[in-house]
Amino acid sequence: MTKIIAAVSACFVACAALAQAYPSRPVRVVVPFAPGGPNDIIVRLVTPKLAESLGQAFVVENRAGAGGNIGTEYVAKSAPDGHTLLSVGPGSLIINPLIGKAGYDTERDFAPISLMARAPNALVAHPSLPARSVAELIALARARPGAINYASGGEGSTPHLAAALFASMAGVALTHVPYKGTAPATTDLIGGQVQIAFLGVPAVLPHIRSGRLRVLAVTGLRRSPELPDVPTVSESGVPGYEVSPWYGLLAPAGTSRAIVAKLALEATRIVRAPETSEKLSQQGAEAAGSTPEEYAAVIRADTSTLTGIVVALKPTR
Repeated sequence: MTKIIAAVSACFVACAALAQAYPSRPVRVVVPFAPGGPNDIIVRLVTPKLAESLGQAFVVENRAGAGGNIGTEYVAKSAPDGHTLLSVGPGSLIINPLIGKAGYDTERDFAPISLMARAPNALVAHPSLPARSVAELIALARARPGAINYASGGEGSTPHLAAALFASMAGVALTHVPYKGTAPATTDLIGGQVQIAFLGVPAVLPHIRSGRLRVLAVTGLRRSPELPDVPTVSESGVPGYEVSPWYGLLAPAGTSRAIVAKLALEATRIVRAPETSEKLSQQGAEAAGSTPEEYAAVIRADTSTLTGIVVALKPTR
């Protein structure tokens, strides 16, 4: 027994020493989508502060493709030393495994660190679309089944699920056009190559304000503080509709608990600080922050909720 206690004590001492020395070199934070999406925008507000507090560079690296699978799988297979992290939302972390197109298992392959922020999606349209409300969009889609195209950040992404859920609940047929991230989807929406999209508020807010995109509704349970006059989808004629994405940090499974706890403490402190919280709010996002255990519980709860939706919708191109 004495030997066991000694061994456990030595382990704790080693973990504490490892956490104290961490990070020992620059940290790579992988975003599994193209630059310019809400995930990318949010993590780039947090990483400079992490670098400042932890004394090493935190470099954001965009690894887009396969609806977020490429970058997410890359992190899952990276060394569990805290120097490669994942910044992600529920699309590639939960939805892709549910539809059977992921080369990783979220619960087995990742160590949740902390939630950074929550941000609803916005139902936005190209100004040429003759619909200025959700009701008018539904009427138009019913009159022209399949004629309205919607963009997403990739098959299985949150914008894809949001649009598929809307089409199902509203009883309309829409045509999916997947991209390698929110930014290229937004570019083609602005250019009129597609007509609508359910994209993260942080990514489309500047284009809404400039008039290049028309916002019809937001997907959360509440209106966005940055778009107080814009109704939710639920209050616009699709009662019960709600999609509220979150964005968080994870490490590969097997990463030291001490390192995970250290990162969670710093990330939570940073996002809840008035300066960062205000910047997130200006982007249409709400600061979160959490312990690793709280974040893991969110992932489990949303996996349970989304399983039924994904099975019912069976998202396809």
